[in-house]
Amino acid sequence: MSSVQERNKQTVLAFYEAAINRKDADAAVRLVGDRYVQHNPRIADGVDGLRAFVAQLRETFPQLRAEVRSLLADGDRVVGHVYGVRVPGQPGTAIIDIFRLADGKLVEHWDVMQPIPAESANDNGMF
Repeated sequence: MSSVQERNKQTVLAFYEAAINRKDADAAVRLVGDRYVQHNPRIADGVDGLRAFVAQLRETFPQLRAEVRSLLADGDRVVGHVYGVRVPGQPGTAIIDIFRLADGKLVEHWDVMQPIPAESANDNGMF
């Protein structure tokens, strides 16, 4: 893996910690490029959309935590397999995030989320 890909993974980890776990929009914005394209339909594009999203998390889910279970880098993209819990004690959500980076900054984001069910047809778990 290239050193650029490794740095991109570290940027994504720092973004999870700043935006999701600490809910620190100022720190998160420093990791985003001049243009930040958002594919999650609940979040607006750009720095203003990111700030609004972080503020909404801080207000609605102050104890929300994201635990990164794995990161994969390929070219300018980093994919995260993440366990998210909005409220302690809830089963949580399995999340796949895809980030595109340019010059070490996040410039585009996609995600897919699946609630973790109480029962499963297998014993494999979602992580």
